[in-house]
Amino acid sequence: MANIKEAEQSVASEKSQTIVVKLGTSVLTGGTLQLDRAHMVELVRQCAELKKQGHQVIVVTSGAIAAGREHLNYPELPNTMASKQMLAAVGQSCLIQAWESLFNIYGIHVGQMLLTRADLDDRERYLNARDMLKALLDNNIVPVVNENDAVATTEIKVGDNDNLSALVGILAGADKLLLLTDQPGLFSADPRKDPNAELIREVHTIDETLRKIAGGSGTTLGTGGMATKLQAADVARRAGIEVIIAAGSSHNVILEAVESQPQGTRFLPLESPLESRKRWILAGPPPAGDVIIDDGAVAAVQERGSSLLSKGIISVKGEFHRGEVARICDKKGTLIARGLSRYSSQDLTKVLGKHSQDIHQVLGYEYGPVAIHRDDLVLI
Repeated sequence: MANIKEAEQSVASEKSQTIVVKLGTSVLTGGTLQLDRAHMVELVRQCAELKKQGHQVIVVTSGAIAAGREHLNYPELPNTMASKQMLAAVGQSCLIQAWESLFNIYGIHVGQMLLTRADLDDRERYLNARDMLKALLDNNIVPVVNENDAVATTEIKVGDNDNLSALVGILAGADKLLLLTDQPGLFSADPRKDPNAELIREVHTIDETLRKIAGGSGTTLGTGGMATKLQAADVARRAGIEVIIAAGSSHNVILEAVESQPQGTRFLPLESPLESRKRWILAGPPPAGDVIIDDGAVAAVQERGSSLLSKGIISVKGEFHRGEVARICDKKGTLIARGLSRYSSQDLTKVLGKHSQDIHQVLGYEYGPVAIHRDDLVLI
């Protein structure tokens, strides 16, 4: 009997997944000006069922500003950053209380995480956030994540909870990211304008054609439209995470996300998930500048997996320090990769086009023969 029980536990463990559920404002309000708590109960029920099946669930929630407006009885305020931050400060406590009371129906504890871009830019803070997320999951607590809008400025905002959910998925090493919205998924054209638009069931490659299809936000309440969901899907799938965009109002949409035929549009993950350090390069700090490289360097980096040498650099744009993330672009400006530069932008400007063995002679010092090592480089 003991062997049978151990075998059953092993099978359950193998099937266990970590699922990030991102809930947009339009889903939480049902298109109204207040939180639709009846629908929130249904969403919680599905999350509770996933946990009962042995899965780990993370909720990335929008709705703080909407909750703040509701709590203050929809005051007339100037359209300023301070007003939005005030509403977020009031609404965030209302929102987490709502989630706490609803999950408590199923005996599930929640833990609030408020993040900004600054928490992901710095390597140490990134690791601290990852450890906290893991601690919550290890203790059977559902993390409820939102951007810290009450203190975030333009410079440190992720900007929308679609991209935040992708970064959270990377932090958690998630298997699936479910982006719930007021649309059934990604269509071949805007379904609000084109009656012949068809739902795209599965996406293997995100290209310019697909980006052009993605339109703006369908609601005045939220900050993210289909374009931001496509950005989030692109980031997450590069880290080995399967992404699903689906309608939050659909029956059992969260439960079906773990099945082989999920609702909505499914974005397949890349075959080789990025290792931890490269996930941080992809998801963490925004690039501080651009390194423009010649065709030979493009081929070496893309096709042979080589490090970037100073010889292949044509020009440097922006200012960045040694160890900061830079974009690597070809002569046409097309983004090729992101990477941690071993030299500052000032140093690279001095040694561009020169052989590696000449770096010390030009600068009077060196940090190695490569400008960006392949271990610190993520292809885009």
